[in-house]
Amino acid sequence: MVFFVNRRMFLCGWAAFVLSLLLLFRDAQSAAPARNTKYFDFHVQYQNTTRLCQSKTLLTVNGQFPGPTIAVNEGDNVIVKVTNHVKQNTTIHWHGVRQFRTGWADGPAYITQCPIQEGQSYTYRFKMSEQRGTLLWHAHITWQRASVHGAFIIYPKQGVPYPFPKPDFEVPILLGEWWNGDPDAVEAESVRFGGGPNVSDAYTINGQPGLLYPCSDKDTFVQRVDAGKTYLLRLINAALNDELFFAIANHNFTVVEADGCYTKPYSTDCIMIAPGQTMSILMKTDQPVRRYTMAARPYVTASVPFDETTATAILEYKVPANSSLQLPIMLPDLPAMRDTDYATKFATTLRSLNSREYPSNVPQKIDHHLFFAVSLNLQDCPANSICKGYFGGRFSASINNQSFVHPKTALLQAAYYNISGVFSKDFPSRPPHEYNYTAPISAAQNMNPNFSTRVAVIPYNANVELILQGTSIMGFENHPTHIHGFNVYVVGQGFGNYDPNTDPASFNLIDPPLRNTVGVPTAGWAALRFKADNPGMWYMHCHLEIHTTWGLSMAFLVENGTGPAQSVLPPPPDLPPC
Repeated sequence: MVFFVNRRMFLCGWAAFVLSLLLLFRDAQSAAPARNTKYFDFHVQYQNTTRLCQSKTLLTVNGQFPGPTIAVNEGDNVIVKVTNHVKQNTTIHWHGVRQFRTGWADGPAYITQCPIQEGQSYTYRFKMSEQRGTLLWHAHITWQRASVHGAFIIYPKQGVPYPFPKPDFEVPILLGEWWNGDPDAVEAESVRFGGGPNVSDAYTINGQPGLLYPCSDKDTFVQRVDAGKTYLLRLINAALNDELFFAIANHNFTVVEADGCYTKPYSTDCIMIAPGQTMSILMKTDQPVRRYTMAARPYVTASVPFDETTATAILEYKVPANSSLQLPIMLPDLPAMRDTDYATKFATTLRSLNSREYPSNVPQKIDHHLFFAVSLNLQDCPANSICKGYFGGRFSASINNQSFVHPKTALLQAAYYNISGVFSKDFPSRPPHEYNYTAPISAAQNMNPNFSTRVAVIPYNANVELILQGTSIMGFENHPTHIHGFNVYVVGQGFGNYDPNTDPASFNLIDPPLRNTVGVPTAGWAALRFKADNPGMWYMHCHLEIHTTWGLSMAFLVENGTGPAQSVLPPPPDLPPC
């Protein structure tokens, strides 16, 4: 099966170029009546910003931190022109947007595009097909995501109601991190010496750290609410390296959507949300009139240093004008930072809505099996080098012992134009050596990965089962894994080693949660199923940014199907050059 066009099409002159443009704009995914198209302008620029009494030039979109909210309806065509005004290269990823056949708009640097250079612009064009709910957008190069991120809200089609009680108000809540220094410099030092990164100086709620941090009395987000109403909180974890617990004192939540997919209503008083995950939660303002604290602090599985602080914000009930009523602050109870039992219960309780309007289409018969061992590794220190990882080595990470190396030409371009030497198509479907993945590993054992740019080829429309197996090579840790281009059914998960003979008996093939970012349990496994119905080059990586930096990522090459409707669209004319 041929996946992309021959390279000669790239060089055959203006006739082919014009034909590509005609095909591109003829397709409904890139051209539509103006009334169905939403336009946005993003300017990547520096903004002087102060938090924790520390001022710095912060990389932003349109001078905002967090960035502007994108709000569209299901079925809309979306056009976002991104202009880069800074020296660093940049890209924007629309996290969770399926990008049916429009992989050129997905955004990860050197996977689907080369970066937008200083003074240049790139226009992302895509259609919101069969998606609705809360997502996010963020930069997808180096650690720019620390401050370049925002909410991406997809409302139902006009006239289509929510499949849950209509809220009176909606509020985006973005959880993040703040560094007094430059996050890119933190990453660069980790790359240079192979050590763990410096941790953030604060967590944030809608860009503000809150009252528990020094010099932050005025740096606290306040949401005023009316009593007796229902609020839809659109919760987003945009933090770089931390899974977070989130709660509001004395208030309960009902989860109704996760990662842009409706769920059966799930009542809870606390949310566990990993980087890249999003949720819509209903909250009733049914408590006595006063101030209540929102709080976010980390869920931790790693043995390395981490930011142990807590971000806060204020939920303030409105009082009549000229009222002398005092508003004392009520604090929430959050799980302990290492409460894996709570995190596991939360993740495993979610279920897809699976209604007539929004059915679960879980692949039942699997024709493409993958088993990926997800590992942190320790690389031997090169000669005449200084290394700051454990035992004098360098930290790295891998999938099936392959530590991903970003190419200098975008993988999608290399595949489309059949450019050789950029990647190979031999990513292993299983680890090269079988072993007890969750048993303790001696420091004397070889923990070096292979460094490569390999991709896994999947036939169009294949029913795929992917087992993500955590390992103990550098200690147990949870891995929130994001898959571009697809939503995946999480049909099972557990602790220890996955057993193909017994564990499938417990799979939920009726209403499993449908996610784009899946937590691989610490010292455990997760079983995913999806239909490979979206041709293109799709990145998969840990959404703990330091793990991606160390190489915990890979890419799927989903082949074209039959005919133009099952094939990747031609690249846009303003695609950034490599």
